[in-house]
Amino acid sequence: MKSIELFFWIAIGIVVYSYLGYGVLLYFMVKIKKAFSSKAQFDSSFEPNVALVVPCFNEADYIEDKIKNSLALNYPANKLQLIFISDGSNDDTHERIKKYPQVLALHEDARNGKAAAMNRAMGYVKAPIVVFCDANTDLNPDAIKEMVKHYANPKVGAVTGEKRIITKDKENASGAGEGIYWKYESFLKQLDSDFYTIVGAAGELMSYRTELYKELPKDSLLDDLMQSMQIANDGFRVIYEKNAWAAETASANVGEELKRKVRIAAGAFQSMSRLPKGFNLLTNFRVAFLFISHRVLRWTLAPLSLLILILLNAVLASNVGGIYTYLFIGQMVFYSMALLGWYLANKQIKVKILFVPYYFFIMNLCMYLGLIRYIRGKQSANWERAKRA
Repeated sequence: MKSIELFFWIAIGIVVYSYLGYGVLLYFMVKIKKAFSSKAQFDSSFEPNVALVVPCFNEADYIEDKIKNSLALNYPANKLQLIFISDGSNDDTHERIKKYPQVLALHEDARNGKAAAMNRAMGYVKAPIVVFCDANTDLNPDAIKEMVKHYANPKVGAVTGEKRIITKDKENASGAGEGIYWKYESFLKQLDSDFYTIVGAAGELMSYRTELYKELPKDSLLDDLMQSMQIANDGFRVIYEKNAWAAETASANVGEELKRKVRIAAGAFQSMSRLPKGFNLLTNFRVAFLFISHRVLRWTLAPLSLLILILLNAVLASNVGGIYTYLFIGQMVFYSMALLGWYLANKQIKVKILFVPYYFFIMNLCMYLGLIRYIRGKQSANWERAKRA
């Protein structure tokens, strides 16, 4: 039983560190760093030429709102190049974009995925800074200005904004859980950035030095993670700017959220297989430490440990008892709440106490489903936008 107990507590340690301990540790590391370092280098008056690229696929219902939002950005119009690329769209997205002469409208009938569209759009970028954002998001007026101020520092290679989930009074469990998760994730990204660099940007609003953009394979699933990690591995910082944000509504229902998260999970395993430098603690300790702690553990050992904990806890509860019995009961209550939250979410019934266990369970379930899809090679690079509330 001693060896089982040891593995049990190791598994608990992995889960706690992945979701809570890492944040606590980094919080104090950032406090120590700030006590011995000067303030961040940026210049609020820095206004280089910028290209805003918006990849879109069958966004006819939303695309004109997106264009109007882009035209309203608080940035000199003569320094902002707008590029909307609608490759593969078979509705009238392209025709609607062409109505606006301020926008360069790119379109071809072939559908090769988001990474391919981004690579093609880069051939038309004339600015030293390129910003990518999703077609179904709204940017705050100062988003571009807040991001590009960091490029006054030559050590900065990329800057990402904040993803915000718009919630409503009668939000379902999926939407509310997603909102809570992104608030915590944004907090961790700020810590990553303050310590050294973030390790996985939000594709909803992401910018790069044009010269550092790397053309990705067409089958890439997580272009934002791959680009930002490659830039970090090359020795540049990737900064998180909370005052630049992209807002979107939550997934419409459980099914849509599952579809989105399984795709992201499959992309996580693909990205890990293509980022060997991200694991090398000897060549760039800070990047590897952040990548493994913030991303890799959540994608691999944490979901595995959660499954192992149920099995080991059942054995220890029946043979040792004591604290293991209480812990096993606690696990069963937690997962019962998660499953009840899932059931009620499908019924569009709102129970706030179930939001966190439900979303936590869904995130980790999707890692298993994503791994299976990645191994089977069933995840297409052609993106399908999840239906939003």
